[in-house]
Amino acid sequence: MTVKPPAARSAVPGPGRLGLVEPTAADELRQLGWVDAESIELLWSLSRAANADLALRTLVRIKDGLDDGWRELDQALRKDKSLRGRLFALVGASSAFGDHLAADPIGWKLLDGTALPTKDEATAALLEAVGATLDEGATEGSLTYRATLTGPEAVVALRKSYKDQLMLLAAADLAATVENEPVVPYQTVGHQLSDLADAALTAALAVAIATVCPEGSCPIRLAVIAMGKCGARELNYVSDVDVVFVAEPADATASRVAGEMMRIGTSAFFEVDAALRPEGKRGELVRSLESHITYYKRWAKTWEFQALLKARPMTGDMELGRQYSEAMSPMVWIASEREDFVPEVQAMRRRVEEMVPPELRERELKLGRGSLRDVEFAVQLLQLVHGRADSSLHVQSTVDALTALAAGGYVGRDDAANLTASYEFLRLLEHRLQLQKLKRTHTLPPPDDEEALRWLARAAHMRPDGRLDSLGVLRAEIKRNSHRIRRLHAKLFYRPLLESVARMDKEALVLGPEAAVRQLAALGYTAPEHALGHLTALTSGASRKGRIQALLLPTLLESLADTPDPDA
Repeated sequence: MTVKPPAARSAVPGPGRLGLVEPTAADELRQLGWVDAESIELLWSLSRAANADLALRTLVRIKDGLDDGWRELDQALRKDKSLRGRLFALVGASSAFGDHLAADPIGWKLLDGTALPTKDEATAALLEAVGATLDEGATEGSLTYRATLTGPEAVVALRKSYKDQLMLLAAADLAATVENEPVVPYQTVGHQLSDLADAALTAALAVAIATVCPEGSCPIRLAVIAMGKCGARELNYVSDVDVVFVAEPADATASRVAGEMMRIGTSAFFEVDAALRPEGKRGELVRSLESHITYYKRWAKTWEFQALLKARPMTGDMELGRQYSEAMSPMVWIASEREDFVPEVQAMRRRVEEMVPPELRERELKLGRGSLRDVEFAVQLLQLVHGRADSSLHVQSTVDALTALAAGGYVGRDDAANLTASYEFLRLLEHRLQLQKLKRTHTLPPPDDEEALRWLARAAHMRPDGRLDSLGVLRAEIKRNSHRIRRLHAKLFYRPLLESVARMDKEALVLGPEAAVRQLAALGYTAPEHALGHLTALTSGASRKGRIQALLLPTLLESLADTPDPDA
């Protein structure tokens, strides 16, 4: 009997070497024709998928669906590493997108390109799916369209188009786990997802208008305002999209269009939630601009101003949306002057944390201790307190706000960088967990579910570090980032200074020279100009130390005035 030399025996890796554990793997490789030396590169790429068995099984389903078209895909995968990275990573990390491709296998051609769709391209694709054109009654700059396809057929068409667009992003986002492809930054992913949500609801609104007003243009102006993560352009793959409606006139027709848009959007894309509107679910679905203004001036609670931080016109009558934003913004930035504002926000965070069941608190990425909410509450509180006197803090996304807080000296640069890195790490895990089945989830697998955690480690591109394997690295990173968030949250969110700054008049935070002299004299300084010279020297300069001393100046003035000799 002739014994093959070791090199010949190991040239083509078998299922075991590839990390394939399913008993059907060898047969599935033969079905694909990936058993010869020409397939070695393909096989090693497949082995790097988050779940190589799932990827292989899905590829067989795609082959069966393509029939004679498989040869074209097979050749493309052998020639194009980028396509290979996108497809293998996608079907190894997401059974949901695997099912989507198996149902429409020719859809692989959508992945044959590296550029992510622009917002205009995504909007055009979704509008085309329902044959929508600009509504004849639309005002200039409006995103108000009218569809020619309505009813259940419109929902089916929109669902397919939306999932195709979402698949393009997911494939690009995951590709670096399989091939040497560029990593898509977290902020880019959030922007893309939010832009896609805008495009989706633009198309849903087009169907709603055609449904409610079939005989002609709708006699209303309706603006859709994005709130929450969509408003801040930091959306998840699977998330509710929070909206508020503004209409002129806010009549029954406007309410019907808004309600129909929500129904279509929820059926085709994601849950569309209007619970952040004035008076919540008990309130009118649609209000006029004047009604919104009146509500926030008279009755709005502290948390409602915190929610308005993220408000952004997303579709419909964009001019009306702009007027809404301009009217709301000044009220947001004086909200911290409300009595007990800081303690209220702090108490709200504690209530949210208490809602998490004890057995899930160490696994909750969104709401538990050391979670995403710790970062978001700390950042929003600092924005609202200091943003009264500093417009550079008037930004919407969490990461942009951290950058602005660091630039303004309100947060140390190292603290901001560390908090940003930990926040983006937890958001990455959240995205990967949601992509698996395209289900809304924020919960890590149980600690004893090593298979699920190992999949997550690979999907999140964790790599062995010479001391720990990928699973060990994942566990260590989760622990390190959660502890870091807890520490920095406690440091920033419970600062004693915050309540003092929140209680001050806005003018006191930005004292000019003349106002400062008057303030010093009123506080008992006998030589206010001389005292101002010393204080100016103390707080001048662009350094963080000088910025913080300037921030503390109003508090210092009052404290020094209580001493026996303020001028000394």
